[in-house]
Amino acid sequence: MTAKSGLLLYGANGYTGKLILDVALREGLRPVLAGRRADAVEPIAKAHSLPSLCFALDDPAIVSQLLEPFAALLLAAGPFSRTSAPALEACLRSKTAYLDITGEVEVFESVFARDANAKKSGIAVLPGTGFDVVPSDCLAKALSEALPGATSLALAFRGFKTSAGTMKTMVESIPKGGLARVDGKLVRVPAAQKTMEIPFPDKPRLAMTIPWGDLSTAFRSTGIPNIEVYMAVPPSAVSTARRMRRFAPLVGLPFVQSFLIRRIEKRVKGPTEEERKRERSFLWGRVVNGERSVTGTLETLEGYALTAETSVAIAKRVLEGDVSPGVHTPSQAFGARFIETIAGSKLTIGSAA
Repeated sequence: MTAKSGLLLYGANGYTGKLILDVALREGLRPVLAGRRADAVEPIAKAHSLPSLCFALDDPAIVSQLLEPFAALLLAAGPFSRTSAPALEACLRSKTAYLDITGEVEVFESVFARDANAKKSGIAVLPGTGFDVVPSDCLAKALSEALPGATSLALAFRGFKTSAGTMKTMVESIPKGGLARVDGKLVRVPAAQKTMEIPFPDKPRLAMTIPWGDLSTAFRSTGIPNIEVYMAVPPSAVSTARRMRRFAPLVGLPFVQSFLIRRIEKRVKGPTEEERKRERSFLWGRVVNGERSVTGTLETLEGYALTAETSVAIAKRVLEGDVSPGVHTPSQAFGARFIETIAGSKLTIGSAA
């Protein structure tokens, strides 16, 4: 069999896929571009003199044949609740490393459930190579190392303008409500169940609980059994989220989902290049063990800009063979300080108090 090499970027025509491509080219990678629609992918490939492949992810047997030559797949096409499982299955069959930029708890859980399969296939599997969840995972791991035996973890981040893909994923999640990690188990809770004023690095902000990917990843990175994740929002967003509880089942109806997704595709464009350069991401975390606690903060790039940087950095390490077979969180694969290898990132961990 011909030696496997190179990266296949699936979803190269999407908002985030294009950002990842720009960073990949800057870093000397020449990925093969892929996606479902030839009319969307091929012009991008031709503009950069790159090869392209166009195929759906419906049949893992067919996809695995197409993945056979590649050392790694980076999946940037969501919603990952639909794309991750067939793509991962194809990677397991073709022995191609799997990476994605998901932030969906259910997707993380399903990917972690394939750890034994990944080890048997001899491939590295890294879900969540972007803002979801690299910075928060590194912060969580650093906090847990500063206070061994911690029993609870709270994480928070300052939100930012979203792309159409992210917004569609959020719409999909509304009917499910909120989520928390309680005594090691994922537990459904009401949307916006709790609020807190978070002392972010720049200024305090109101934040509400959300079903963020760290409820899955941070649990595996730290072993902490009780985890909550907060997102900074205006007070009106808390009120809206709580009012939406009664309408959540309606939002889950297929025709309502289709209507909302069509509106998102027409109206949501994501941050501009100027906004990505100007904005900063701020994160905060706290671990508690009895009466002792440690807090930490992280300042880094705007979320989509960071996703492109971390995804390419991780892809390069995977292509170089630096990650062992199995399913890994970012901090499991690269350590808590991995985020500091990304220019513009500042991680600060306090002392136990």
